[in-house]
Amino acid sequence: MKRFITGNHAVAEAARLCRPQIVAAYPITPQTPIYEKLSDWDAAGELGGTMMRVESEHSAMAVCLSASLAGARTFTATASQGLALMHEMLHFAAGCRTAVVMAVVNRTLAAPWAFWSDQTDSLSQRDTGWLQIYCENNQESLDTTIQAFRIAEEIKLPIMVVLEGNFISHFMEPVEIPEQHMVDGFLPAVCLPRRFDVDNPGYAIPTVTQQQFRKYRKLSQEAMEHSLEVIEQVDTEFAAHFGRSYGLVEAVDCEDAELVILTTATITSTARVALAELRAEGLKVGLFKLRIFRPFPTAAIRAVLDKAPRIAVIERNISLGREGIFCSEVKAALINSSGHPRIQGYLAGIGGSDVNPKLIKRIAHHALETDMVQDGPLWMAEDE
Repeated sequence: MKRFITGNHAVAEAARLCRPQIVAAYPITPQTPIYEKLSDWDAAGELGGTMMRVESEHSAMAVCLSASLAGARTFTATASQGLALMHEMLHFAAGCRTAVVMAVVNRTLAAPWAFWSDQTDSLSQRDTGWLQIYCENNQESLDTTIQAFRIAEEIKLPIMVVLEGNFISHFMEPVEIPEQHMVDGFLPAVCLPRRFDVDNPGYAIPTVTQQQFRKYRKLSQEAMEHSLEVIEQVDTEFAAHFGRSYGLVEAVDCEDAELVILTTATITSTARVALAELRAEGLKVGLFKLRIFRPFPTAAIRAVLDKAPRIAVIERNISLGREGIFCSEVKAALINSSGHPRIQGYLAGIGGSDVNPKLIKRIAHHALETDMVQDGPLWMAEDE
């Protein structure tokens, strides 16, 4: 069934189809429509699980991780300051190896106050131990949410499904919504360890020695590394069920490219338009979409970009004092590559500013015509 809906409602539809037993959330712009849609279904008796209305995002995550420890399938959603408020509990959720699925709708972090898309909120949580998947459009947001439950429950680590505020959350697109029986056939009934059991009480978060803490972290790292295989397998099975797949990364016209434009999320869709125009000009430009950020798909990146002479990373986030976060990660992934590509970071969408095909083409021309690579980021905008 295809419907014309927003990205927020696509995520809500996916969450409902996955039959969560506990939904705990707190409204915050631009995530609120997810919360509202799930609340509507709850009021109508159509949600299927229990929706808990809490006093803050910190409490929402505390509920979800506790419910997951009790063996329940859990879902929540947040954005911006709400995600920042959750920060402490994100470490608990990952450290306890819970299978919480959370939609994160990217929005600027204060101060100053703003309400537009900026990926710094989710990327600033990159070291909490959560998987992070960045979506390009409404359909991918729905499909990734369904995939996320399979992945999280298999590897016992929480997942953020990340979609950009306004550009996905509130834009409307045709979205294929699968039938309930199709999702049931893809996503088995939840089967998580019940670490909160009134008949067999025990500690879920014990105090440990230095050596024990190291072993816990090593196990989590191994789970992260293994999850790349799980993500690919789940994506393959999803394609068999629903006819759509996304992979860890996506490469377009990179085989002969003299310049590869590397993007994430919605900038990718715009870059597809710019790529066609650049190719029509006779320029050998390729496009590389980074979908999985944690765990970082180093091998998949090297397989495509090792031999790329030049890479232009276009992004809407910044690690202040350094550069765009995706750019730093790509540099680290390719530092030992044989080709040693020249990598330049371009900050083109900070604060939700427009990144249109004309701007992407201007960045491509700059990257092709400039001999030197600047260590820091280059600030690019339509009006600059």
